Amino acid sequence: MSEKNITRLDAFTYRRILSEDDPVVLIPVGAIEQHGPHMPLSVDVLLSTTMAELTAERLGSALVGPTITTGYKSQQRSGGGNHIIGSFGFDAETVIGVCRTLVREFTRHGARRIVFVNGHYENYQFLYEGVDLALRELAPAGEPPQVMLLSYWDFVTEEVIARLYPDGFPGWDVEHGGVMETSLMLEYFPELVHMDRVMDLPAAELPLYDLLPVDASLTPESGCLSSAQAASAEKGQVLAASVIEGMTEAITSRFAV
Repeated sequence: MSEKNITRLDAFTYRRILSEDDPVVLIPVGAIEQHGPHMPLSVDVLLSTTMAELTAERLGSALVGPTITTGYKSQQRSGGGNHIIGSFGFDAETVIGVCRTLVREFTRHGARRIVFVNGHYENYQFLYEGVDLALRELAPAGEPPQVMLLSYWDFVTEEVIARLYPDGFPGWDVEHGGVMETSLMLEYFPELVHMDRVMDLPAAELPLYDLLPVDASLTPESGCLSSAQAASAEKGQVLAASVIEGMTEAITSRFAV
């Protein structure tokens, strides 16, 4: 864990850094969700935190806040579905409330620039709602903080995608438990990945609509939406480099770090 992570700091050091360095605060957001037989339930937590910590180290004047682990419900067309045992789906109001509270708390502590680093597709709109509600509350008391929301995979460049997926990119919508997440886990948490358990199945073919109750037969047996067979730590290095460079550039250009 990075020394930029406030959970490793004592309160006096944390307060000093906030008052003297005016750091950007990055808040990782994950979920506890199944990622097939070859990876742990904590993939979204681990990867969002790692991308935030590595970006904070690149930025210099930055801190990483506590990781939000309570993600919104896994959906069939992006995460296999919340019907699969191993995924813990929280209601929207829970995700909104946690996000809203953290914006208020970091503002109370003196943070002026906050970045939510999302690592679970389904979270995004509820993070947006939590930030919006918090800023509405804070506005009457003075100038509220600036808040950026991003999902780390959006910073994988087209050039990297073409390089790592020479046979064609299946799309982020079916990358759950696939090459990207598995490669990043192999790079940073290899002891938690079991490539011998990968179920090398074709990418999921899902309808262009959601159905409730969920038709479980539409989700591949693996729980993953594409195969991780082609994953490697080397690909994880390339992916991470693209993500960290892109996130650093976005934060630097917007917040003048």
